[in-house]
Amino acid sequence: MPHSITHDIISQIATRLEEAELNHKDLPKITDDFPDLTMADATAVNWEIRRRKLARGHKAIGMKMGFTSNAMRAQMGVSSPTYGTLYDHYRFENGATISFSELIHPRIEPELSFITHSELSGPDLSITDVLNATEAIVPSIEIVDSRFIDYKFDMVSNQADNSSSARFIVGPQQFSPDIIDAQAVTCQLERNGEIIDHGSGAEVMEHPAASVACLVAMLDEVGKTLPAGSFVMTGGMTRAAASAPGDHFVARFSGMGDVHFHFSQ
Repeated sequence: MPHSITHDIISQIATRLEEAELNHKDLPKITDDFPDLTMADATAVNWEIRRRKLARGHKAIGMKMGFTSNAMRAQMGVSSPTYGTLYDHYRFENGATISFSELIHPRIEPELSFITHSELSGPDLSITDVLNATEAIVPSIEIVDSRFIDYKFDMVSNQADNSSSARFIVGPQQFSPDIIDAQAVTCQLERNGEIIDHGSGAEVMEHPAASVACLVAMLDEVGKTLPAGSFVMTGGMTRAAASAPGDHFVARFSGMGDVHFHFSQ
């Protein structure tokens, strides 16, 4: 998929987004200054940011999908999914304390994540193809943190911004896809002991494995595949929940246990 702008512009946009993340300072959406930016351009920015992070010594340990549920697309006013890279410094174990001050305006999404044991490639994978390549399904929480003011963005700006990826918490157990029906899993999200939302795997593209297939198709468009051993977050099962310093979140997954963390003050 060719992009329509110069590498200098791609580099300039990548610098803006990286500085926003590193300095915890939001900025207007990219298309305010670059109204003709295409999804292909935004994808090129996304991969340029990845190149820079890897050059600084970070490791890419997986991928994430965004806006895979109707609830999330409606909440943010976008029409189709975006994707981003998960880095080693984004990952936290269950029960972690996470620094709020290192983020801008984090929001919380409970998700099912897939760990693959085989490479996936091509534009037309089925749910069965994905499940056959899946080592385990893991309950998890994603902390998204758009680099844009007031979470106001379009799909193109969000794709450039690594689909708002910021942090994620991995649940304590992994489950074989032969044991867990990801489509049927339900989740209850709690903030400071209060139930604030609930959802199910079926709300993620009707089956979370379809989200993985969609990711692989999007990667195929830029000549890439999903390597074996990838950790893939399939998208929020609920709307994204606002947060504040000191908040404690728990996501309770049916048959899979709880994932929890709290923000520092």
